Amino acid sequence: MSEETSKQIAAERAADYVQPDMVVGLGTGSTAYFAIRKLGKRIEEGLQIAGVPTSKQSHDLAEEFGIPLTDFNAVDRIDLTIDGADEVDPAFNLTKGGGGALLREKIVASASTREIIVADESKMCDALGAFPLPVEVTPFGWQVTRLHLAKLGCEPVLRRIEGEAFVTDNGNYIVDCPFERIDAPIALESRINAISGVVDCGLFCGLAHHVIVGKVDGTCEELTGPV
Repeated sequence: MSEETSKQIAAERAADYVQPDMVVGLGTGSTAYFAIRKLGKRIEEGLQIAGVPTSKQSHDLAEEFGIPLTDFNAVDRIDLTIDGADEVDPAFNLTKGGGGALLREKIVASASTREIIVADESKMCDALGAFPLPVEVTPFGWQVTRLHLAKLGCEPVLRRIEGEAFVTDNGNYIVDCPFERIDAPIALESRINAISGVVDCGLFCGLAHHVIVGKVDGTCEELTGPV
């Protein structure tokens, strides 16, 4: 069974947790795609929900699959968010931002009563850090911000697409920071976010409640975290 199929199994299982009249956070990325598609099918069958997308990508997918949308002008709390992750450690600390949507994902996660993370087995790890940590920074002075990030023990690299700086939905840049191993993610998140020019980083600590892992044998493992 392929990695894509494992992602689909986990994401569709997560979509089953959505109940009528919920406000649902719609994650970003290849795994969240399957959850959004499954929710669209459930809406066709009569489910009534409102979605809060975490990116233009998830906004467009929600519209494609017929999911009614809302925003923080109309709601101040999200019942359930379904999202993916680039890494998940045993304490449910996450690395996110490979798709460049970490800021909106974190805002939505922080406003959620419950967050379900969907992943394939390759995303589970003993410690974060194998995946370079994305940090969203302001375009103005990003070079200086990168120097401050380097003092934390990494060699930050500005994310580029076809030679040009990658620009987030918020008009910012992403600097990818290869720390190799992150043993104290809560402390590192605090230190990074204290740097002038940093908008937010891709460490998500204390936000995930439930992880659904799609396996190559076609089954799911459901983990309840310490949050």
